[in-house]
Amino acid sequence: MGILERIADIESEMARTQKNKNTSHHLGLLKAKLAKLRRELITPKSGGGPAGEGFDVAKTGDSRIGFVGFPSVGKSTLLTNLAGVYSEVAAYEFTTLTTVPGVIRYKGAKIQLLDLPGIIEGAKDGKGRGRQVIAVARTCNLIFIVLDVLKPLGDKKIIEKELEGFGIRLNKTPPNIGFKKKEKGGINLQTTCTQSELDLDTVKSILGEYRINNADVTLRYDATADDLIDVIEGNRIYIPCVYLMNKIDQISIEELDLIYKIPHAVPISAHHKWNFDDLLEMMWDRLGLIRIYTKPKGQLPDYESPVILRSGGHTVEDFCNQLHKSLMKEFKHAVVWGASVKYSPQKVGKDHVLVDEDVVQIVKK
Repeated sequence: MGILERIADIESEMARTQKNKNTSHHLGLLKAKLAKLRRELITPKSGGGPAGEGFDVAKTGDSRIGFVGFPSVGKSTLLTNLAGVYSEVAAYEFTTLTTVPGVIRYKGAKIQLLDLPGIIEGAKDGKGRGRQVIAVARTCNLIFIVLDVLKPLGDKKIIEKELEGFGIRLNKTPPNIGFKKKEKGGINLQTTCTQSELDLDTVKSILGEYRINNADVTLRYDATADDLIDVIEGNRIYIPCVYLMNKIDQISIEELDLIYKIPHAVPISAHHKWNFDDLLEMMWDRLGLIRIYTKPKGQLPDYESPVILRSGGHTVEDFCNQLHKSLMKEFKHAVVWGASVKYSPQKVGKDHVLVDEDVVQIVKK
């Protein structure tokens, strides 16, 4: 029996199994088997060979955004009108057959945009070019899921399922679960709160499926079997996502009000360039980028070319490394003007956390 048939069998069994406390152990085991098969499917043992002509695009700029969606939802039109890059547009499906890159400059940041070929249902199981498309999506800092506003929720659910199948977790944070393998001592489970799904037997059975017989597991919240499997697999990617509800020129004002209630969604018209300001603001917010202005000694700050720092790396040391890798060797302290300090200017060390539009002057030894 092939991998796809085994996956189908397990999914069928899971659909037939009622969810309750008595079946959580069995369902946890099935989910672990399913996760292993999916990993086998998307990571061929041969190494997989090349991703496919046109799919590997060199990463440039401060961040990368991938456009994901079904064929003919307007991804190519959006890229053309946002970045001024011509991506072939037509009224038939699968016009874009390779990754088309573009660049947009916003608030001093250079952001790479990738128009990915339209995915189809079953991409996670190897249908169409889904494997290559989603492999590129995994390298992005932000994903734009482009949806036809006339049928958004059904398509949204299908695309989320396809991306989930490839280990992409949208708008989620990594599970707060401690997991450490050890040489001996069996499975040690610690919980900091009441668990509704996972108990020692279920944890043991899931770990047993991975042939792990000795480990310390700490559940710091009411975790699920899926959360534990994600931690064991260790290859999940957590990416912020914005849902672009395209073609709003075809709906009424009342329908538009409903679209605004969908979390993480921005209604747009790629063709008419409607609501691009909201789109760009949400893009900036979800990328978590900040602008830091440099100030050479005795000169005015350079407001034309800010240093862009990415989410999770906003310290003075990160700023120095962005300027030049050797700068920290000569670093004495920094002088900062802006919202991150109590008074301006203020002398700070390398661990000081910067915020958007701070001005920094580096003092060397």
